[in-house]
Amino acid sequence: MDIERYLAEGGRVTSPQGLPPRYRAELLRLMATFVDSSLAGAAGFADIINAAPGIEARIAAAKIVLEKTDHAGRVLRVMADFGADTARYATHHPWTGRLPRSAPPEARLDTPDQRLSVFAFPLDGWTDAVVMNLVMGTAAGVQIDDLVQVSYQPLAEAVREIAPREARHTGLAAEGLAQALARGDRDRVAASLAYWTPRVAQGFGSGRPERLAQLTRFGLRHTAPETQAARWRAALAQALAPHGLSLPG
Repeated sequence: MDIERYLAEGGRVTSPQGLPPRYRAELLRLMATFVDSSLAGAAGFADIINAAPGIEARIAAAKIVLEKTDHAGRVLRVMADFGADTARYATHHPWTGRLPRSAPPEARLDTPDQRLSVFAFPLDGWTDAVVMNLVMGTAAGVQIDDLVQVSYQPLAEAVREIAPREARHTGLAAEGLAQALARGDRDRVAASLAYWTPRVAQGFGSGRPERLAQLTRFGLRHTAPETQAARWRAALAQALAPHGLSLPG
């Protein structure tokens, strides 16, 4: 069977050999976005560890940084089969680079890496970091649900191992939110929700219909961006409701 027809019918592939050039390019782009976002996210959160209110919170934050860096490494090892320079990759881009805090949600950082745009914005203190992790964590959960179905089996297997730890990171963010509210930081929480929600929303995008159709035929995409965004908003609303909070806008 022709490889593109095989993929369109739900087939899975296990090695780089014989892949259509377009499939290969889109797969590499998908993996680079994951790796770059994980490294940029970990770099930004590392700077906030010492702002955590207590030793347990600092330990949790340090563990998140460690595990996000490990997640990048796991997917980078899959990229190595395609010729990625794994020895040099982690030091190749300015992962701590950030836009001004006042930059609009649609702004992009002028760097060659492929991080999601939300990781181009700086954190502003511990409560802000907790809110960002919750807003982005619920989005990551939706995106990972799609990634575990990807037609390139080594990537799907790596993401299946990553998924439970990413879910725990979101759980830690939910605990941190409850603690911030207990400390009387409700106004700060509301301001951070208003800041991060539109910036995370940018990561779902809309995409060109013809490209989305191609990704779907390749088995590299299974859910439309607008469907993913709706699921994210529902999950975030559910996480906020017990605290008397709602989605901004």
